[in-house]
Amino acid sequence: MEPLFHYSPYIGWVYPNETVFEWSILIAIYPYLTGLVAGAFTVSSLYQVFGFQRLKPVAHLALLTSLCMMLFVPLPLLLHLGHPERAFNNLLTPHLTSAMAVFGYFASFYILLLVLESWFAFRPYIVEQAQKTSGVLRSFYRVLTLGSYDVSEKALAYDRKWIFWLAVTGIPGAHGLHGYVGFVFGSLKSREWWSSDLMPVVFLFSAIISGVSLLVVLYVLSCKLRKTPIDVDCVKGMAYTVWAFIMVTLALEGLMFANIVYKGREGVDMIIQHVTGALLVPYWVLQFGIGAITPLLLLTYMIWRGTKGKALVVGVTVSACLVLLSVFVMRWNVVIGGQELSKTGKGLLYYHLTLFGQEGLLNAILVMAIPFVVLLGAVRLFPPWDDHANASDRVSP
Repeated sequence: MEPLFHYSPYIGWVYPNETVFEWSILIAIYPYLTGLVAGAFTVSSLYQVFGFQRLKPVAHLALLTSLCMMLFVPLPLLLHLGHPERAFNNLLTPHLTSAMAVFGYFASFYILLLVLESWFAFRPYIVEQAQKTSGVLRSFYRVLTLGSYDVSEKALAYDRKWIFWLAVTGIPGAHGLHGYVGFVFGSLKSREWWSSDLMPVVFLFSAIISGVSLLVVLYVLSCKLRKTPIDVDCVKGMAYTVWAFIMVTLALEGLMFANIVYKGREGVDMIIQHVTGALLVPYWVLQFGIGAITPLLLLTYMIWRGTKGKALVVGVTVSACLVLLSVFVMRWNVVIGGQELSKTGKGLLYYHLTLFGQEGLLNAILVMAIPFVVLLGAVRLFPPWDDHANASDRVSP
């Protein structure tokens, strides 16, 4: 016979129906992937819409990255479901009062938008390869031309207009996509850690810095592998973007936590004990200390000193890696940390991460790796590189 209470190692006894973690590491990966989508698309839009010329070398890479990540955003959710084939019922018989039902249509629309914008962006290359290559690749590119081989200046100007308006449409789309994730958590009043009006905004700004940081790492790594010079001005532009948004993100997270404490609702004492106990290292050390404050100080120092060349590239890349760590830990602390708070406020739970299984660590690593494998194939079929910038603004890898 199951006991009426289960013992919590942190505070005391909790009810047995609270010992099950409904949302696992896969649900922590889900908002992380959507954040990378939104952040990468932001970089592409800064060039396509707002004309940030220093971001031109990564504009097409950002678009491909956003598309490849978006294709696999639903994967963690499908693996988490006991019957993933039933997910289509969400679209076939929707309940429009459900945020998750509306998300299915929204995500489908956004994937279509990314496919269209990518097609227009790479259409000149597709036409060129359809005429130059042979065999299976020739057939592949010829199908992608959709019968249009016109690459005249008039046709390209028409393509650029489509790219511009698709990017304009995609800006609220990308940000709404990730803001929705924060909305889902923020609207759950049953969890004090999640129930905050600032949750969607915090998720959105942290998504931007994670996507931009990913592009920094991908761009520098790709230049190393291709043995081509790194555009320092481009890296500096992305560094300014991360630097600006990380300050806003820190302010918003601080306001959100202060708001929870100030309201003093039932369970706030347990939250304070949680972040000063079990979450001390993940929350204060990893998320804020190492992952946010350290890159902020490093970027501030380099901007203040006017750092250039390889030192700037190395510093920005290290900062980007720390930011990626910080955002993932933030998603973990929200999804897992929020569930470690007992719903009755009587104790704290402990999440046991398994190595194998549907909700295991290896499966989660595989889910994270698949979009990057697809991205590797995509950049081989559609090279996004811009290697014609002024050589004086570049450094050797």
